[in-house]
Amino acid sequence: MMQALLEIILAIDWPEIGTASLDTLIMLGASLLFTALAGLPLGVLLFLTGPRQLLRQPAVYGALSFAVNVLRSLPFIILLILMIPITVKITGTSLGVAGAIPPLVVATTPFFARLVETSLREVDRGIVEAMLASGASTRQIVLWALLPEALPGIIAALTVTAITLVAYTAMSGVIGGGGLGDLAVRFGYQRFRTDVMVVTVLLLLILVQVLQMAGDRLVHHFSRK
Repeated sequence: MMQALLEIILAIDWPEIGTASLDTLIMLGASLLFTALAGLPLGVLLFLTGPRQLLRQPAVYGALSFAVNVLRSLPFIILLILMIPITVKITGTSLGVAGAIPPLVVATTPFFARLVETSLREVDRGIVEAMLASGASTRQIVLWALLPEALPGIIAALTVTAITLVAYTAMSGVIGGGGLGDLAVRFGYQRFRTDVMVVTVLLLLILVQVLQMAGDRLVHHFSRK
């Protein structure tokens, strides 16, 4: 039994696994960064232009909300294929790590933005009214009250988004997106290497657990302040 297990472990191309793991981490990190940079202001704008908010604009909110809902409703595998021409123009390729990042960002930005909007809606309205009474501008209210108060919720939203990105990076392997998903498709599925498939799944599960624990710690830390 132990001999058979050792043979399976030795038969796995660990350098390839290491390279694929690094590619997945690069895709995750870059996509999460761009998603946060685009999704946070979008979520704030959705909140501010929403019903009974500081910059109430029904037309703007309706257009933004519709666009967010459309992008969120598209299955990621379809979005990957639809974005191939755009991805090639942006990165010069639709394959590998670089080719996966644009569709990953487009898929998760509206998702994160909606979660940010929800987090901001949970902030006590009395805080906003108190700042309005003191003569604070909208910018000051957002930076000094809304975002600090909603920070634990935003961190939790970022954690959920990161875990979603892990699943999407694996899915991007279907069209040669690189990373563990690509390795699982090329070796685990197409070459019937069950051992490779099992290792990639275990690594993805570990990555998700690490992200969730880190996110929970940060939420707990900022919730106490």
